[in-house]
Amino acid sequence: MAVPKRKTSQARRDQRRSHDALQAPGVNTCPQCHSFKLPHRVCPTCGTYKGREVIKFEE
Repeated sequence: MAVPKRKTSQARRDQRRSHDALQAPGVNTCPQCHSFKLPHRVCPTCGTYKGREVIKFEE
C-alpha cells in the first residue's frame, strides 16, 4: 500500500485545491424577449436562437 513519506504542507494542499471553487455560469440576455439565458443555447422563454424560431410554444 502506498503511503506518503512526508506530510503535505498547507500551502501545497491549498494550491492544488485552488481550481475547485464553484463559479456562477455566464448569463446573457435574449435579444428577442430580453430574458436571461445561457450563451450558445436556445432561449427557454421564447424558443429562439440566432434570431430565428427553433422551438414553437403553445400559448
